[in-house]
Amino acid sequence: MGEDNVLKREMRVALSRRAQPVWFRVLKWAVIITAVVVFRRAPSFQWWVLGAVAVSLTLHFFWRWKTRGWTQPWYGWDDVDTAAGRPPKRPDVRE
Repeated sequence: MGEDNVLKREMRVALSRRAQPVWFRVLKWAVIITAVVVFRRAPSFQWWVLGAVAVSLTLHFFWRWKTRGWTQPWYGWDDVDTAAGRPPKRPDVRE
């Protein structure tokens, strides 16, 4: 599998609407923006940002490891179709 395919798959998973509910995304970005506005002048701000990036990457790679490269569902993530490049199944349509 080439690098293009890996990057494409990572982006499909990251942008999947089933990966995180909309309310969670809105709340997450509201908290991030609020924290930046409030703490940006703190002397240790850059360390907090670096720590948040490190935690985020660790969590991402942990989830990737547990889902075997986004090919198997694990603990709340079940959008295997998106990772495989197939259009996601609509939950309201029966086959």
